[in-house]
Amino acid sequence: MATGARAGKTRGIGKKRRPPLVVLPAVLSLLVLAGLLLWLYGGAAQRGAAEVGGPFRLVSGSGNVVTERSFPGRYLLIYFGYTSCPDICPTTLADIARALARLGPRAAQVQALFITVDPQHDTPALLEKYVARFSPSIVGLTGSGAEINEVEKEYRVSVAMVPTQGGGYSIDHTAALYLMAPDGRFVTALRAGEGGDALAAAIEKIIS
Repeated sequence: MATGARAGKTRGIGKKRRPPLVVLPAVLSLLVLAGLLLWLYGGAAQRGAAEVGGPFRLVSGSGNVVTERSFPGRYLLIYFGYTSCPDICPTTLADIARALARLGPRAAQVQALFITVDPQHDTPALLEKYVARFSPSIVGLTGSGAEINEVEKEYRVSVAMVPTQGGGYSIDHTAALYLMAPDGRFVTALRAGEGGDALAAAIEKIIS
């Protein structure tokens, strides 16, 4: 699970009622995300490609339409997050960048995608600028709220918006890297936060 925050508008949160409204959603989302992570790492790869993944049609930072078939012959390394996330998202993107660098020529077999869970804020231009800070090889994707919701369902990504003090919010989301085979099959879910070297080793073991 990852947590980040940015300014946002919330209504009806008074000073006396704020603590329970902030804490309860966070606790519930923790329970939901914990269960989902157990599902992902508890044998999802053995359940078949139909369990995780599916078709999508999103927009890149350059305004191009991107689908699951836009990178023929490559593995897709997909991570869900958002640009205002202060911790796990930038750390994971840095790990992806390091992993791609460590893979050397083999990195040509992998396409890294960063799909936002905050489409109302993360415009194509903002995403392009954000991912460029980490690696030119990472493609940021966004879409309408409905399109993002559909992709989240396909990849079993849990997302919960949590109100924060001061009228903002944070977004709790599944912190996993999804590796998809060139034919669209789900290969495995890799843990975020393991470091770029460990990520490179895990990917190399699979693609070689």
